[in-house]
Amino acid sequence: MTAVQLPPVAPEVTATLVEDLSPRLRKRLDAAVTKLGARPTHRDGDTVTVAVDDETELRLHAPGGVVATADAITCGCLLAPACVHRAAAACAAPVADPVAETVDGPTPEASEPDSEPTPTSDSAPSPLPLPLPEVATPAQRAAADALWSAGAAVLEAGVDGAGAVTQAALLRAAHTARLRQLPRAAGAALSVVTLLRAARAGDPSYRTAELVTALAELLGTAHRVGAASGAELAAVRGRARRPYSPDGALRLYGLFTEPVVTDSGHGGARTWVAGTDGRLCTVGDVAPGGVGRALGVADRAVRLGDSALTHRELGRAGLAVSGATVSPDGRLGAGKGVKAVTARGAAWTEPPLAALWATPPSGQAARALRSTSRYADPDGGGSDLLFLDVELLGAVRESGGTCLLARCEGDISVRLTVADDDPALAHRDNLMLLAAAPGTRLRIIGRLVPALHPRLALLACSHPTGEGTIDLGLDRLRRADLPDPAAPVHLASPQPGESDAYSPLYLLERRVEQAVPAGRAALGMLGDVTAETRRISRAGLHTAAGLLTALCASAARRDRDLFGRLLPADTDGFALYWLTAARYTAAVAESLCAASWEDPRPAR
Repeated sequence: MTAVQLPPVAPEVTATLVEDLSPRLRKRLDAAVTKLGARPTHRDGDTVTVAVDDETELRLHAPGGVVATADAITCGCLLAPACVHRAAAACAAPVADPVAETVDGPTPEASEPDSEPTPTSDSAPSPLPLPLPEVATPAQRAAADALWSAGAAVLEAGVDGAGAVTQAALLRAAHTARLRQLPRAAGAALSVVTLLRAARAGDPSYRTAELVTALAELLGTAHRVGAASGAELAAVRGRARRPYSPDGALRLYGLFTEPVVTDSGHGGARTWVAGTDGRLCTVGDVAPGGVGRALGVADRAVRLGDSALTHRELGRAGLAVSGATVSPDGRLGAGKGVKAVTARGAAWTEPPLAALWATPPSGQAARALRSTSRYADPDGGGSDLLFLDVELLGAVRESGGTCLLARCEGDISVRLTVADDDPALAHRDNLMLLAAAPGTRLRIIGRLVPALHPRLALLACSHPTGEGTIDLGLDRLRRADLPDPAAPVHLASPQPGESDAYSPLYLLERRVEQAVPAGRAALGMLGDVTAETRRISRAGLHTAAGLLTALCASAARRDRDLFGRLLPADTDGFALYWLTAARYTAAVAESLCAASWEDPRPAR
């Protein structure tokens, strides 16, 4: 048999199968998941079959692509249906992202229409009561409490200890939260489970920082449900979907096209366009296929109405769209009612595109930071792109390689890095060619890279000859395009303080990250952290120093009862300290990044 991927399983199905196991089988579940993952599989229509052994088969029936009920997983062993194999298969399969009920309408508790008595001519109308801010229902608070407890248990155990049983508890809490119209917290819980599985499986695309962010989003959102009201509660609850809303007729102007290659093996292209008001939108085509697909899709027609423009062509042309639909993050919909025809584009120096370069770098960086913030409102929208006029200074060496140093408005030195180092893409070669032309002035588009110094991933630039633009991931510059083809690569000298931007905040950040893979006990064994807190305090970060002390003390604290026996650890208390430290370090890092984009020259 050839191996095929297991179909996604609904969270409540996995939770039910694990909960139905006996305590003895729960202890064997993680080993069963690992063993089942190595067994051969094959697909026949909507059913995927796993060979448990030479005589036993396990089947996952997924009509519509998702295993939606526990009965859809069957096993041929003698212990079925009470065997460990069914639960192991559900835990080994991807988590299905359920289509939740809409939350834009009234909650069930508030769905009854108001009925006011009609005033008669003999009676004056009663004054209307002042509206009270909406608060979470008891059911929502209970669901949020369950999510908090499940998330705190993950933090207590760490990646190594958060096996299938711990994950199932989180999936059950996520399912309940979805039914209680808390889709934001439910989605964060599913993200935590997915990342935990990637970490435990040794997935090369896994990053601890991503799990830190997902876990802090889960705990933070669950923690705020009980106290939030009105607009804050609406943001905390989130939206079950990110719908495309009608936007009527749009006149769009192409900016550039970037190749998209993900760690999960997907590839494609994304073309950025701007409206007459400067609002940015994207037209994308990303699917399984990697870098090869990314290069091919760039020359395919965009999926928007009847337009015959390719992605590359749209990046330099224009579109007139009627019946347009746009998602909160700016993606253009391609529904049947959308009509699009080719129209004249605009140069970067012409309206309306020229206005994108008019905002000072500090203002653009602040806007991009709001978009890229780890804990931003999912429906906040915005873009992480910056539009700058720069003078190239040359290459500069860093610990991780070489980047291109440039100077933009306000005498700000910016480090320009490659957006993707895949050798099949043109990013790296183009950057090194541009480094050989110090003094060249370019108009560029880059993606903000949050750091302690101004830093962008370079995506597109004006052509060095002044004619047209270059999509730096797709188009390849030649030496003949540069002002001086014979110029050697220049190693620029950063200004004082630029090359070694440093903040002892990392001392707290690393402890926050350390707790996720290793669990609370790892921090509890650190012992005295006075030396670290002193270094942090000397930099003026007294709150960070206090948080580090409190976090480590909470991790090490274990009380005893009257007989001297250890009491269970205070998982809630530790989770609260960890959450505070995680959100604090993110906020300070973003603040330091924003400050680095301020004009270094003294105000006149």
